[in-house]
Amino acid sequence: MRKTKDIFFRLVPFIRIFLGLIFIFSSVVKGIDPLGTSYRVGDYLLVYGWTALVPYALWISFLVIFSEFLIGFGFLFNVFIRTAARAMLIMLVFFTVVTFLDALYNMVPDCGCFGDAVKLTNWQTFYKNIVLIILNVFFLWGSRMKNGKHAKPSLQAALLVLFGSLFLGFMSFNLNHLPVVDFRNWKIGRDMTSPVQQKAKTYITFQNRKTGRKKEFLFPDYPWKDTAWIARWEFVSRRIVKPSEVKKYNLIIEDSLGNDVTKAIVENPGYQFILVSYDMKLADAKGLQKAALLSRFLKKKSISMVLITATEGSTIAQVEKRFDLNIPAFQADETDLKAMIRSNPGLLLLHNGVILKKWHYHDFPIGKKVEKYLASPAQ
Repeated sequence: MRKTKDIFFRLVPFIRIFLGLIFIFSSVVKGIDPLGTSYRVGDYLLVYGWTALVPYALWISFLVIFSEFLIGFGFLFNVFIRTAARAMLIMLVFFTVVTFLDALYNMVPDCGCFGDAVKLTNWQTFYKNIVLIILNVFFLWGSRMKNGKHAKPSLQAALLVLFGSLFLGFMSFNLNHLPVVDFRNWKIGRDMTSPVQQKAKTYITFQNRKTGRKKEFLFPDYPWKDTAWIARWEFVSRRIVKPSEVKKYNLIIEDSLGNDVTKAIVENPGYQFILVSYDMKLADAKGLQKAALLSRFLKKKSISMVLITATEGSTIAQVEKRFDLNIPAFQADETDLKAMIRSNPGLLLLHNGVILKKWHYHDFPIGKKVEKYLASPAQ
């Protein structure tokens, strides 16, 4: 019995490090994309009917991510470990209940517990949380039975403040520019052109007049020149197999008449600037002013720039008039636009379907600064 306890006690430090790494990883991948996390927080608030809190989704996401980082840091470096362990248990229990309801009723398809870096189903997330709770309880029990060495509280507090401040700065940078790592489809360097589609295949079936045996051929690979064979076999049916269309994006862009113009814009063989604003009422005013300046510069260069938004036409006209933004406007789904770029408005540059550059509205290029991106498609 004593040997068993000794083994358990030896596992305690490894459990502490493991739990710390899990929470650090989870907080970092969400901290890379705090705006994306806020979208999921907003989904949860809507599902549970807490609509009054939706405008504060970004603040809530910051609080959750930051708390997760502090807990993970505490575990990993043995800083205020007892407090961190209790906070972890509370957080795990809360999110286990939430993910159980998700798994049971599919309320929010993707909880985003690891951001867009690692995708888990709701049931996988629930079971993961159960395992973490068990490890946390075991750690709490083991750490009470065996006290380890700790740094002075003042030093622990200093470390927590220092690294907490650095992490807040990291999240703020990703929010006010673009995520330093893009885990989504619309990342720089990705070729968005559709692969060449295969032609539809036609199969024809013949039946032997005497035996009744059926045989299928890929048209035109059947002995149609053999008159004796034709005499023995008769045509029965024909089926056409169309290859499934493979797309690298779910985005559908429509013009004012409802025509699908996605391929013409995304796979434009020339340079294509795309201004994205999922909601033009919420778009940053300075960002729209910069976009207007850029559009006038590009017009002189005969380079295409379009606006894609989920906003209705009358509002688009009002905003365009206010900011003198005279570029073609198209419609797309709000969720798809939020996935394209974490900025409202945001800007993409494509060449022959390849994403060359993306900009947050704080970083929109103006005038001659654009020319360096047009010098070579390889940039």
